[in-house]
Amino acid sequence: MNKRILVFLFLSLIWGSTWLFIKIGLDVLPPLTFAGIRFGLSALILWGIVLARKSAIPRTWRDWRMIIWAGLTGMTINYALIFWGEKHIPSGLAAVLQAMIPAFGLVLAHYFLPNEKITWRKALGVATGILGVALIFSDQLKLEGVMALLGSAALFSSAFFVAICNVIVKASGRKLDPVVISAGQMTVGVVPLLLVGTIFEGNPLQLQWTKGAVLALLYLVLVGSVIAFSLYYWLIRHMDVTKTMLISLLTPVIAVLLGMVMLGEQLTWRVASGTALILAGVGAIVGEQLITKYWRASAAP
Repeated sequence: MNKRILVFLFLSLIWGSTWLFIKIGLDVLPPLTFAGIRFGLSALILWGIVLARKSAIPRTWRDWRMIIWAGLTGMTINYALIFWGEKHIPSGLAAVLQAMIPAFGLVLAHYFLPNEKITWRKALGVATGILGVALIFSDQLKLEGVMALLGSAALFSSAFFVAICNVIVKASGRKLDPVVISAGQMTVGVVPLLLVGTIFEGNPLQLQWTKGAVLALLYLVLVGSVIAFSLYYWLIRHMDVTKTMLISLLTPVIAVLLGMVMLGEQLTWRVASGTALILAGVGAIVGEQLITKYWRASAAP
């Protein structure tokens, strides 16, 4: 199987599992501080890897400008909105709102990346995938109160900022080591998270940790951040950014499957039908070139 597809599927598996660990941590930890600690520790580990590998450090303002913007949009704003919003809405609704990432990315890439124009197959694939996610969690698509509405707006907005971040990295970060991009982005993003978290949520050194919160943090740092983001920025370099963002359509499927395996949840018609729609939508886009080649070969005399 193609290496890019393997990385794509592996990232879907990782980020499909992180929602569960975020929820575990949020049971006892304040959202901004939790996110800040996660990415602060991740940044330290990544810089250690950069130094050990003697990777080239960005030396131009253009490279650092890209990293700063990626840090602010993809880390500070995005994760502040996600961690805060998830406290006020069901996880299923959060998954549906996050599924808007490829829709925003499709439009942004069309205008800012010359080689990634919108096609009818891409648009139909994204729409089909979003419909599939909505079908899986259709029983959770309800808002109860002002805070739920604000939480939904936060998750919807975070999807837009993720798309901006991905397009920025695709447009400007091709020559940089993916580990360096991840380390720089997290370093930039973690400072505002910890600063605002300390002001509004209290001293992070006085948090009451549980065993579950510690394990959740370790998983989110080592697997969900250090490994995942380094692989993701490698994938952005080697695959269309509109395709990489389709991971956000597969992560809800992974989350539901993990619930069946780990929690004994049952397979419902919503899950089965929604998963089929998601796979059809993702397959239509990821396999676009293969489909085109097949039809050309079939049409040849």
